[in-house]
Amino acid sequence: MKFDLHCHTKEGSLDSRVSVREFVHKFMALGFDGFMISDHNSYKGCKAWDAIKDDPRYRNFCVIRGIEYDTKDAGHILVIMPDGLYLRILSIRGMRCSKLIKIVHFFGGILGPAHPFGVASSSLMGFKNMNMRLMRKFDFIETFNTCESPESNRRAAILAEDCGVPTFAGSDSHVSEYIGMACTEIDADIRCNNDLIAAVKSGTKITAGGTERGESKKAKKKEHWIGILSFKLYNRGIAKLISPYRKIKRRTLLRPIVHNNVRHIRRKKNTDIRKYVVRNRYNNDSNKKMSG
Repeated sequence: MKFDLHCHTKEGSLDSRVSVREFVHKFMALGFDGFMISDHNSYKGCKAWDAIKDDPRYRNFCVIRGIEYDTKDAGHILVIMPDGLYLRILSIRGMRCSKLIKIVHFFGGILGPAHPFGVASSSLMGFKNMNMRLMRKFDFIETFNTCESPESNRRAAILAEDCGVPTFAGSDSHVSEYIGMACTEIDADIRCNNDLIAAVKSGTKITAGGTERGESKKAKKKEHWIGILSFKLYNRGIAKLISPYRKIKRRTLLRPIVHNNVRHIRRKKNTDIRKYVVRNRYNNDSNKKMSG
């Protein structure tokens, strides 16, 4: 089956111009079986799809609900959680990669770095203090990204081979012109998040490829500096004003995940924690119930 596993919708990403419905129509016209919504620290695009998914025209089309999470120390990480599971903690950027890995795996999800050799400010290998031992804990690596250079994608493919993990391809589309320029072929019947997670974990054959968009050196240089300056502006400027709020918010959302649920599992070893996550959604009332 053919998928594009990295797309940004205008419903969930401020820098995207393409709606969920437009993505679906274009991918269907190109013969794709589905694509993944991977908005920046947001599930708004996924919820926009939930609102239209029952349209009979989309019966045989699969939309994977993902997220592109912005970590503090490892750049952008693609996250795919089990069906029906939206973790609010993923809407607050800035967790350390090691903590993100623990949370995602705890709830049965998978994750991997997007464009690991891309712009240093948002890519895994651009961080000098990156703990290379974490590389073995990723479930996949995006080895083809339409917005990256052939050299960056080549190095990402070598990294995936060294780590022994599956490869993903994504167009990283923010505009309609790039839709269909990346393709992940999966030798399995993928109809939902759980199917994709199972395919990755079971070692199903997955191939990644596509066409780089290509840009002039001047355009690449401009994009490079825009990326660096915007990163510094947000993370070292605006972020300082809101960082106390973000820290408190993360602690609040992590408490029921890391403490209450772990304690609950220890008391009942055979309990499937996911049913509590879906039912409770980590709102205030559910937290009181679980901690009581």
